[in-house]
Amino acid sequence: MRIQERGDGRLRRRAVAAAGALALTGVLSALVPAPEARAAGTPATPAAADASASTAAKDVRPALPAPTGPYAVGTVTRHLVDTSRADPWKPERGRREVMVSLFYPADRGTASPVAPHMDASSAAHFGSARGAGSFNYGVRPGAADWTSTRTHARVDVPVARAARALPVVLYSSGLGDPRTWNTTLVEELASRGYVVVTIDHTYDSSEVLLPGGRLAESVLPELAGAPVADVDAALRKAVKARVDDTRFVLDTLGSARWRRDLPRGLGDAVDLRRVGMAGQSAGGFTAAQALHDDRRLKAGINMDGQMDFPLPDSTGSRLSNVAREGVDRPFLLLGSDGPGADDNAVSWTSFLEHSRGDQRRTTLAGARHGTFTDAPSLLPALVRQGAMTEDALRQDVGTLRPEQAVTATRAYVVAFFDRHLKAGV
Repeated sequence: MRIQERGDGRLRRRAVAAAGALALTGVLSALVPAPEARAAGTPATPAAADASASTAAKDVRPALPAPTGPYAVGTVTRHLVDTSRADPWKPERGRREVMVSLFYPADRGTASPVAPHMDASSAAHFGSARGAGSFNYGVRPGAADWTSTRTHARVDVPVARAARALPVVLYSSGLGDPRTWNTTLVEELASRGYVVVTIDHTYDSSEVLLPGGRLAESVLPELAGAPVADVDAALRKAVKARVDDTRFVLDTLGSARWRRDLPRGLGDAVDLRRVGMAGQSAGGFTAAQALHDDRRLKAGINMDGQMDFPLPDSTGSRLSNVAREGVDRPFLLLGSDGPGADDNAVSWTSFLEHSRGDQRRTTLAGARHGTFTDAPSLLPALVRQGAMTEDALRQDVGTLRPEQAVTATRAYVVAFFDRHLKAGV
């Protein structure tokens, strides 16, 4: 796997060092091309079946890879209401409601139920014709059992006894994706001593289960075939709502009273002096814009998210203000090299030209837009089950083997945040 990096190479060395601790997930194959790919002169296809695999492989269920850090992982979900603003998508519904999940270090051996990847209602909608499994990833509606996948996080367990001053990472998923759609990365960070807060952007996310069994479905499928002006307006609304959600979550984390209601010890272990943010696609755009707008964020990562809009604004530019003005704190742009990667070029180049501090741009050869999500972990099994095609899988995750994609993404994100949120601790 080729890695193209802008900078002095220190981040790559740190990522390689971090990957050394990820050997159980296939680090060696993440740092060099697969042997059969070298021999054939072509990249390995993630959906390629092993010659010795039996027909029983079709019965393999999608599974998330285990986190590799020293801690077990705990999780808790909370419902937040922003009383300062109406919902931007459906103001008639009243105040803005946001669901968040916290993933955090826990002690091993703690008895508690393991959280599902998605609750039953969300899983059913995610796999429907109007869910992100279909419109973002090409899985045939109703063909996958999304309820069968489990996380490695135990619900409501106390924070690890040895945990002190834990840095915080906020996570924002891609446009239309739910907050659960990068649990592979989120659990890895939690297992390595971070408190990760995943944010569901209601009516943007594919579906959000709210208290009382209310399922808030995404409004985005309604934009299919809409005029460019409508799409532009919706994207601008989505980014603003996402940034406002992020700042509201930061406000909530700052409430000592709210933190007291978290699982035992967690509220006291959170270190709000060291907060970063990461996201994929529109979530990466959100991370950059939030870092630009809010000084409480100290570092950020954008995984393959362009930072511009279809139409020019009042300045005559399609670029967002963060792309025009940059940021003055550490930021990593982690990109794919497949079709569509050029969409990032203009906004990323402007962002880097106007930013100061430790700015990095890294491209994973063979990666596609969905590489930086749970897609590499979960979708290959669905190909074997006949729930999606190999072509759709390649369009989603490219030519990297699943373990390569997981290991590389985890290694770069961990290395970057270790450098900027843990340095000197």
